[in-house]
Amino acid sequence: MFGYRVPAPDEAMLISGGTRGMGAAPFRVVTGHGAFVLPVFRKTRFLTLAMCEAEVDETCVTHQGIALTVRAVIAFKVGNDKESIVNAGQRFLSDQDQMSVLTGRIFAGHLRSIIGSMTVEEIVTERQKLATEVLETSKAEMGTIGLTVDSLQIQSIDDGQTGYIAAMAAPHQAAIQRQAAIAQAQATQASAQAQQEADRNQAEYARQTAVVRAQYSAEVDRAQAQAAQAGPLAQAHATHEVLIAQTELAQRAAELRQQQLVAEVVKPAEAEAERIRVLATAEANRMKIQAEAASSYDRVALDRMLIDQLPQIVKEAAAGLAGANVNVLNGADGLGEIAAGLVGQGLTILDSVRQNLGPAQGRTEPEGRRPERDEHREGPIEIE
Repeated sequence: MFGYRVPAPDEAMLISGGTRGMGAAPFRVVTGHGAFVLPVFRKTRFLTLAMCEAEVDETCVTHQGIALTVRAVIAFKVGNDKESIVNAGQRFLSDQDQMSVLTGRIFAGHLRSIIGSMTVEEIVTERQKLATEVLETSKAEMGTIGLTVDSLQIQSIDDGQTGYIAAMAAPHQAAIQRQAAIAQAQATQASAQAQQEADRNQAEYARQTAVVRAQYSAEVDRAQAQAAQAGPLAQAHATHEVLIAQTELAQRAAELRQQQLVAEVVKPAEAEAERIRVLATAEANRMKIQAEAASSYDRVALDRMLIDQLPQIVKEAAAGLAGANVNVLNGADGLGEIAAGLVGQGLTILDSVRQNLGPAQGRTEPEGRRPERDEHREGPIEIE
């Protein structure tokens, strides 16, 4: 917008012209926001608030009269408050590079003053103390011109060709070198001891390794010997076990074969023999029964036939008596006796026939046995 100006974040806008609101300051300070500036009637300038740097390379004389060249770097800037901006603006607004030049000169003067009151040993060994004293003594003067110091770093201290610092450092260097030599000797000794210990350990390890290897070799040899010896024994034992197993297998096979023969041959043969025996016994019993039945039947049939023929036999005998001269004694009793005699003769004939036919029917009679006569018959029967 026309007439509206805005300063950068690291700048302060200084507006000059007019008298309202400025007070004792010759210009109005604007930071962090913009402002309307009337052209022609107002003038605007910008003052940097960024960090600046100044270097110091100054030859200073110590309290001992020894010249030292000191190099330092100062980091500074314009203060953020309005008073510092006004002070810095009044001094450096037209040539802001002069801030570094003036700061370097201010610090060089304070540095010479402070180093002149210190010894080389203090300056070398207490460098931070030197920087702190320089900052403290320059703070008020820097504030007057609107500047603030953030840090002071002393980069180097050089005594030129005098060699004082080197001489001062010599005892320390000698002590350090001595300590370094002692440390080196101790390190060498420790290294030697460590090497010796390592050698001993290595030798012990080699010895133990050799022992272990020897023991291992002996164990291996013994194991191989046992294995070599155990081989035939194991083979013999295995062969023995195989023979036992084969024998048991053969016995088992024989038993099975015997059982098979019994089952296939003996048992069927015994069964067949038993069948034949039973059949033969049954056949013999059948034939015996048939023979007995036939014999009994023949005897019964013969007896029946003879009995049937008995009347005819008696009739024929009587017929033979009809022409005979028979004297009958005892009257009727004698006649009865004659009839009884005829019947007895018929029975005798019947018995004789039966006996003669008996052997043919399976009957046996003792030798010399004859049919017995009827002993109860009284009186002879005479036939003429």
